[in-house]
Amino acid sequence: MPAKRRKRLRRGDSTVPGDRLRAERPDHVWAFDFQWDVTEDGRAVKLLYVVDEFTREALAMEAERRIDGDKVVAVLDRIIAEQSRRPQLVRCDNGPEMTSHALRDWCRFSRTGAAFIEPGSPWENPFVESLNSRVRDELLSVEIFSCLTEAKVMIEDFRVDYNRCRPHRAHGMMTPAAFAASFHQPLLKPTATAAGEGIEQRSQLAQPPGDPQPVAFTPGQRHNQAEDITPTPAPADSRGAHQHTPTTTQLSQQVDP
Repeated sequence: MPAKRRKRLRRGDSTVPGDRLRAERPDHVWAFDFQWDVTEDGRAVKLLYVVDEFTREALAMEAERRIDGDKVVAVLDRIIAEQSRRPQLVRCDNGPEMTSHALRDWCRFSRTGAAFIEPGSPWENPFVESLNSRVRDELLSVEIFSCLTEAKVMIEDFRVDYNRCRPHRAHGMMTPAAFAASFHQPLLKPTATAAGEGIEQRSQLAQPPGDPQPVAFTPGQRHNQAEDITPTPAPADSRGAHQHTPTTTQLSQQVDP
């Protein structure tokens, strides 16, 4: 009986060498990978993680019974639509979902490069693998999912907590969400007072040198006005202690590298 030939796995076509690729800014490199678990009835649950390698944000954590290349593309499109961000490169392994025609066409039409790691080399995709270990140790090995809906809710709760409450040493003990927000600060719009002062300055520059220029305030008047402003003390309770506004987000004691 002739020996059965082993199927040859398809390998992805990298636009850049994955072993030398390092994220240099937010949305430079997105990495994604899969993980498996089961519900209480023994049915499989497939998990998809998408991570920004520079900010360490978990952009998406999906739990489904089945995830193929089309589902991966749908998740990427949803991230782009909801968060108004787009990757320049994606890093992944050579799984069938990654090398599918759906993801290949998405990369071509969206002008996104691809970096496939070497087969059997998960250390070349370290950031998403680090998230995999966190989820496995802190959630999947602890909780028993009664159904797929419960798995989805708990996975999303873990993602929100990971982004907003887990400081990283690489970010100077900032959370991934806070670190990413520092790169996306919007420009401040000019206020009405600032706009009026700018118009007044332009009108003064337009006057001839010999004409008197209007002066709104003298330095002494500005100094006196600043002295008249006194800070308002915080309200005190019945015991005389000042009340403090509680913070809504509390950092976790767990620190990630």
